[in-house]
Amino acid sequence: MAQPRTPRTGAVFLDPRGEDRSLRVTWHQESQLVVLSLWRDNVCAGTFRLAADEVPDLIALLRQGLDEAYDTARERVARLEQPHQAG
Repeated sequence: MAQPRTPRTGAVFLDPRGEDRSLRVTWHQESQLVVLSLWRDNVCAGTFRLAADEVPDLIALLRQGLDEAYDTARERVARLEQPHQAG
């Protein structure tokens, strides 16, 4: 019996809460899918299949959130670095 192909492209992201929580992202080129799976203690708790043509929208959303987070952090640093002006 043939073994299923292991995806060649993927990554594992560890949850900072620990307890062996992780997010696994795997590309399945043959199906034109990206599978997001939630794992805990080496047990898959759930999956989400994202069509490859929807990936750019997900990336754009993540990029927008990251840009906003950086902008907020820069503004916070700028406020802290400005000398307090006497009223």
